[in-house]
Amino acid sequence: MALLQLTAKATTFHTGLTPFTGLRLAAPTTASPTSFGFKIYRFHNVLVRAATTVAPKFTTLKPLGDRVLVKIQSSEEKTQGGILLPTTAQTKPQGGEVVAVGEGKTISGKKVELTVQTGSKIVYSKYAGTEIEFNGINHLLLKEDDILGLLETDDIKDLKPLNDRVLIKVAEAEEKTAGGVLLTESAKEKPVVGTVAGVGAGAFDDSGSRKPLEVAAGNSVLYSKYAGSDFKSKDGSQYVVLKGADVLAVLS
Repeated sequence: MALLQLTAKATTFHTGLTPFTGLRLAAPTTASPTSFGFKIYRFHNVLVRAATTVAPKFTTLKPLGDRVLVKIQSSEEKTQGGILLPTTAQTKPQGGEVVAVGEGKTISGKKVELTVQTGSKIVYSKYAGTEIEFNGINHLLLKEDDILGLLETDDIKDLKPLNDRVLIKVAEAEEKTAGGVLLTESAKEKPVVGTVAGVGAGAFDDSGSRKPLEVAAGNSVLYSKYAGSDFKSKDGSQYVVLKGADVLAVLS
């Protein structure tokens, strides 16, 4: 178990974005590069929640159970063209470094340790966890299940999915209708077919044993239309990271 010793004269919190349950976001408008080398989409009409305040007298943060503490990567403050972005227009980061971990969880009396370790570079679900700022450094406290995978490079195509997550390279959307009419970007259907680029080791069952996923790298699959988190790699290819349960079928 790792502990993080944090010293600060004052403790402040950022306003985070609310998680969505059963709701879908409007279509993304633009994408901005991050220091991880991939693009994350921004959405409009997002509700805001107030963060909880922690007294500045606390200097040690020890994650419990299957939670981990992540030092968040910095938001991009400028566009590729050098234009300074206001705070409201900056992309919410989705990556960081694990700085402290809990002892794991217990399933049916069996102790299950966490997969990630201190120092791991990770990508996590966009609206997961509780955001905390200590001494000017942003951290996120979240459950391991909210971590999408490990990323040691700066390109999302190299992501190593965790647990029951699957990395899929998305098939290109149709450019024309069956009658030959050229489609605009807004009229194109969101793809639901792709090729599996990586799979996690599987989720734990009720006995605390791993249950391997039913798909493998290289499979062509059909997946749920609005599932997962969308990313763009350095070469412009679209990827989606989703749970194995959101993969509907293997195509051949």
